Amino acid sequence: MTALIKMALQKLCALLVAMALLVLTVMAAEGGKADKPGKKERRSDCGEWQWSVCVANEGDCGLGTREGTRTGTDCKQTIKTQRCKIPCNWKKKFGGECKYEFNAWGECDLATGKKNRTGVLKKALLDATCAATVTATKPCGKIPKTKLQDAKKQKKEGKKRDRTQMD
Repeated sequence: MTALIKMALQKLCALLVAMALLVLTVMAAEGGKADKPGKKERRSDCGEWQWSVCVANEGDCGLGTREGTRTGTDCKQTIKTQRCKIPCNWKKKFGGECKYEFNAWGECDLATGKKNRTGVLKKALLDATCAATVTATKPCGKIPKTKLQDAKKQKKEGKKRDRTQMD
């Protein structure tokens, strides 16, 4: 029985030594990665990219390009172009890169014959300069008919129905 215990203890010791060597190997490998000599911290004396507005390739909206520039003595690249897109459903009157959320149209101003509504900036494309609020105007359109005219129209329609039933 003592021989069996000795063998078991020897196997256990061998296993513990193997595990210790494995842990030391892993720790040495991890430590070597972090402290490599010759690897320098990357510093850049380049400024931030400044982007121009997006210019559509055709028409007022759709795919286009913008140009970016930056300054710095050690910059490898100081100018680059980037593809961009101007959404076609945005109001171009307020800048093709600015999207506004508009209130309902106001009452008609009889003096000018126009009505107004205001819009608050909802979203702006990259580096776009947009006003915080804008105002849109449009003609009032037709003046609604009075009740008297509507009543006459209904009477005429009633007479037409009577005639067609007799035929």
